[in-house]
Amino acid sequence: MLKQNPPMNDTPTPINAAAAAVDSPEEQSGVIVSLYQKHRKIYARAVTGQFAQWRWGLVWFTQVLFYALPWLQWNDRQAVLFDLVSRRFYIFGLVLYPQDLIYLSALLMISAYALFLFTTVAGRLWCGYACPQTVYTEIFMWFERHIEGDRAQRMRLDSGPWNLNKLWRKSGKQAVWVAFALLTGFSFVGYFTPIRTLAAELVSFGFGPWEWFWVLFYSFATYGNAGFMREQVCKYMCPYARFQSAMFDKDTLIITYDTERGEPRGARGRKADPAKLGLGHCVDCDLCVQVCPTGIDIRNGLQYECIGCAACVDVCNGIMDKMGYPRGLVRYGTQNSLAQHLDKSTTLKRVFRPRVLVYTAILILILTLFAVSIALRHPFRVDVVRDRASLARIVDDGKIENVYRLQIMNNAEQAQRYRVRVEGLPGIVVSERADVDVGPAEARWITLGVQLPPGAAQQAGPGAHAIHFEIERIASTAEPRAVKLEEKSTFVVPR
Repeated sequence: MLKQNPPMNDTPTPINAAAAAVDSPEEQSGVIVSLYQKHRKIYARAVTGQFAQWRWGLVWFTQVLFYALPWLQWNDRQAVLFDLVSRRFYIFGLVLYPQDLIYLSALLMISAYALFLFTTVAGRLWCGYACPQTVYTEIFMWFERHIEGDRAQRMRLDSGPWNLNKLWRKSGKQAVWVAFALLTGFSFVGYFTPIRTLAAELVSFGFGPWEWFWVLFYSFATYGNAGFMREQVCKYMCPYARFQSAMFDKDTLIITYDTERGEPRGARGRKADPAKLGLGHCVDCDLCVQVCPTGIDIRNGLQYECIGCAACVDVCNGIMDKMGYPRGLVRYGTQNSLAQHLDKSTTLKRVFRPRVLVYTAILILILTLFAVSIALRHPFRVDVVRDRASLARIVDDGKIENVYRLQIMNNAEQAQRYRVRVEGLPGIVVSERADVDVGPAEARWITLGVQLPPGAAQQAGPGAHAIHFEIERIASTAEPRAVKLEEKSTFVVPR
């Protein structure tokens, strides 16, 4: 709270009766200005229509995918599993290691440019249809409507006294919310701990402390965000709402209100002629405000709170149908289409503008490189580290030996055998253990000695010399194709 005092005046004021008058209590105390607006609960009305069907279609698609995917099996293991303990990431037939971080970076870049592209073309489509905050808010509101009733019933229930009806409806809603939030938290943790093991531990009450923590943490986040915070997340917490305008231009498809057609607004009967009444097509029913999940009035123009869900479009089209007026008073449109009265074909042609083409080209390029990289990815990886704890030494027959540690990471889900060779100096060989067996999707460290004959060592001279290891996957029945990798290192000849 800020207390705003009357302005100071350095000019002397003559003392007279008027100046000596006693100020009112409000003037003595100053003006109290609140920096915060009191939260107003939004009672969103249920809506049906074309865009509501699209929204619920995406709700079903994303949630069936989210809850069912951890239970899907692939090669006798969970199809999608991010095993942080063993540092393996299984995505169907793909096995990734921490060294494959480049693929995560590529996925983030693809997501970012796809978001930029869709936002430039059609505004906040992600927010209105597929954002987890929108999806789970829709689900929680569906539970709320079926337990407490639609908008008017919920408002009467909240304003009425506590009785048995209100108690069981409120407690029933909370119980369903908590159960669904716990299911969501459990399913999310199931992507990081095998969900069948997690379910067995749940039945036997064998959860560990970290499993309890993360299940409860994500359950609480779902319950709080979708059940209570709702539009406040979109308005105040989500950074996307703040920088989205940087990707908008006057040809971006957004939710628009046709002011020329709708104004002046006013109530009238269905059979009344708006032209004779001097009214536009807007009947001022306020249904567009009542169905808005963020509580804004789209007739006031584009606002950053608008998530582009098109609920106002569906409800307004329904009113237009009842009144016998053309649809599209509230619609997806562009600022240029409204100002220049462009038809649909011209509006759609302006989608292919330079900014959109640049985003599309970059996105296609990244997707192509990502797909090619995955397709050409080697079935195993190798890291070579010279063992610095073991210095170069002279062994039998005067040979010089260096010790190396190799990590062989098998990306396949079958056991493989690898053969290790070394080249780069005349006569250099692996002293022992040239063939290595590595289990399915296993990363194995091995220690190898590399020896150089005395004559070759004298010829090379003291110091560090470049060599390279050649690791070959030996062909087998399961993998008939032999694959080779080379890794560089150095061989040290002591003085």
